[in-house]
Amino acid sequence: MIYQTFATLYDEMMDTDLYDQWLSFVAQNAGRPQPRTLELACGTGILATKLAQAGYDVTGFDLSMDMLTVAQQNATEADVSMALVQGDMRELDGLDDYELVTCLDDSLCYMPNLADVTTVFQQVAQHLVSGGRFLFDMHSLYQMDELFPGYMYNYKNETTAFMWTSYLGEQPHSIEHDLTFFVWDESIQGYQALSELHRERTYPLVDIKQALQDSGFKNVQVSADFGKSAVAADSVRWFFTAEKA
Repeated sequence: MIYQTFATLYDEMMDTDLYDQWLSFVAQNAGRPQPRTLELACGTGILATKLAQAGYDVTGFDLSMDMLTVAQQNATEADVSMALVQGDMRELDGLDDYELVTCLDDSLCYMPNLADVTTVFQQVAQHLVSGGRFLFDMHSLYQMDELFPGYMYNYKNETTAFMWTSYLGEQPHSIEHDLTFFVWDESIQGYQALSELHRERTYPLVDIKQALQDSGFKNVQVSADFGKSAVAADSVRWFFTAEKA
């Protein structure tokens, strides 16, 4: 996927209130005050910056160097310091051990299959101290199967237009997001079109819980509404807390 344009617009398009809710979820479930934290799929670093401002010792980790470049800018503007590492969360070799690992904003749904999700779980377990916690969220089956298909969103500012359309994917409980950006190019006095295809997938709760247990986690809890509610049939996002055995 091409993230350069997406990284530039990501913060502008996101509902910033969501980051405060993720921050609250982490604070309530971290298990200890200001733990040493690895944030997987940190993106542009908004949540990582908020964690650092709250006193967490944070390492941000993301596949996209473009996202990490924006993350560094955001951290600098907020006058906080954090380590930023580029890599695939299925391969965390070389990282230190942490008291807390997070993976939020449905980032695990970008894994192509349950085997890769399990690989991430195993990698996280290897880099958590005993009793350390893993916090993450994923799209629910209801979100993936009922709400996303046919979803459309359009966005425009002075120099850029953005079109988002979602379709059912080929795999069970999967979706394909067709993203098209129209970016103003002064050299041609016109717009250039850039397209990306984002694929996401989720799984039944029983399968995710089993994968966590098989990867060495215990005390697995699942909630909705950023940890405020019990899971219901129409919950759109699941929130997980798990402890390394």
